[in-house]
Amino acid sequence: MVQPFQTPIRTDRLHLIPATIEMLKSEQGDRQALSTLLRAYVPGAWPPPLLDEETLSSFILMIEEERDPYFTCWYWIRDDRSKGRRTLIGSGGIASSPVSGDSIVIGYSVLEEYRCLGYATEAVKGLIPGIFSLIGIEQIIATTYPDMIASIRVLEKNGFMNAGEVARGEGIEEGTLLYLLKKPDIQI
Repeated sequence: MVQPFQTPIRTDRLHLIPATIEMLKSEQGDRQALSTLLRAYVPGAWPPPLLDEETLSSFILMIEEERDPYFTCWYWIRDDRSKGRRTLIGSGGIASSPVSGDSIVIGYSVLEEYRCLGYATEAVKGLIPGIFSLIGIEQIIATTYPDMIASIRVLEKNGFMNAGEVARGEGIEEGTLLYLLKKPDIQI
């Protein structure tokens, strides 16, 4: 099985690097190796919230065991070309939806120092066209906690619509807010 995205994605300020097994494993204890693989500075504050050891191990298993044909995660590199500096500032990924076969789930996390500067909005915007290019994908799902106002703004700025609170037994974390982005109808 091949991950759907194998080439980096460039936005105005970011370089989104698809994670490899080697990168993910180096993140588990060899910060210098991760820095070398990404060709970027890895801040001492790495990893961002929600990217804990359990989540990282789960990502590695998903790729190794080929559990999900859509699973891909990216390292977000702030590419400051004027200063010749590349810095790891966040990460994000996609996976198959546990609820619907025509949907992809997206998630992301940014180091605190780089929040509220538009990086997450820019990265998600950069991922959307590629996600909708996947055959059979008609919508993107995101969940966030009601108190994560910045995350909600990222979704809203990218056209996601609030679909309410997730109820128990829906296959997505209970108590989160569900946001949906439908594939645009393209008229020819």
